[in-house]
Amino acid sequence: MDNNELNAEEMRIWYMWKSSFKNIFGRVVKDIFEHTGLSEGDFGVLDRLVLLGNGSLRQQELADSMDWDKSRLSHHLTRMEKRGLVTRKPLDTDRGVQVIITSAGQSARDDARPVMSKSIRKHFLDHLTDEDIELIIKLRERTKS
Repeated sequence: MDNNELNAEEMRIWYMWKSSFKNIFGRVVKDIFEHTGLSEGDFGVLDRLVLLGNGSLRQQELADSMDWDKSRLSHHLTRMEKRGLVTRKPLDTDRGVQVIITSAGQSARDDARPVMSKSIRKHFLDHLTDEDIELIIKLRERTKS
């Protein structure tokens, strides 16, 4: 057997980890959508605009922060613009585009934040012990790249 190959127990642990994450993440996304109508992508865009750019980011910076390609983000922003959540304007200095949160987008994000917090607490944090949290932090520190 190849030393890089995973044994059955290692594969089981990997699939359990992936399944747990997808399950929790899916519940949080569902709660946000049901309460606000925002998709995961909508919330991600609005939240990054506020947290990383104080309401405004270059489109390429936004794409990079979301790990989305330019085309995917552009199509998503078009849909968000039609709903009045963001606007885009060409930059005067180069070929870039600035993405700006609108007041409707800010309100939608503000409405979604407490829903997200409550959902994360309900589906994830409330199930953790102090020791679990410590282990998660240690794991993250060891796996940073």
